[in-house]
Amino acid sequence: MSLVPYVLGGVCMWFLMLQSGVHATIAGVLLAFAIPFSAQEEDAASPSHRLEHVLHKSVAFVILPIFALANTGIVIGTDWVHNLTSTNSVGIIGGLVIGKPVGITLLSFVAVAVGMCRLPLDLHWRHIFGAGLLGGIGFTMSIFITNLAFVGNVAMINASKMAILLASLTAGILGFLWGKLFGKP
Repeated sequence: MSLVPYVLGGVCMWFLMLQSGVHATIAGVLLAFAIPFSAQEEDAASPSHRLEHVLHKSVAFVILPIFALANTGIVIGTDWVHNLTSTNSVGIIGGLVIGKPVGITLLSFVAVAVGMCRLPLDLHWRHIFGAGLLGGIGFTMSIFITNLAFVGNVAMINASKMAILLASLTAGILGFLWGKLFGKP
């Protein structure tokens, strides 16, 4: 089955939805329901499966980062480096880069220690810590909370967003490096 009719129909549907005043993302949801997908393992050539593999890397590595950065509304002023040394910014960076991995690891340890759960046989505490490092990428929720916490204080919101961006980037890099160095089973 060819993807061409689905792509052409989807572009047409998106344009018509946009012109009608209905949010155009609804077209994407409806199109996703219309593209055939089969759960059978031997049906790896379904249009939905092919489309997913064609779009995966560009969406994950280009579209989502651009979307996230465009929606943050960070204004990079001349004092952005100075703002990163404020107690609020240092607290945000410390919370995301240090607090998240420590908290995730400790609470996981407590849950295992009290018998609430157990680690799978091929999973070790270094893997839990690595997941905790990646947990520090709390980008979108942190910005959402910042916008709620500092309503009306544009300078504080902007400084906090810059700290969140730096902390998320740092946590992502540290988590990646940790996984590369210590993530092997």
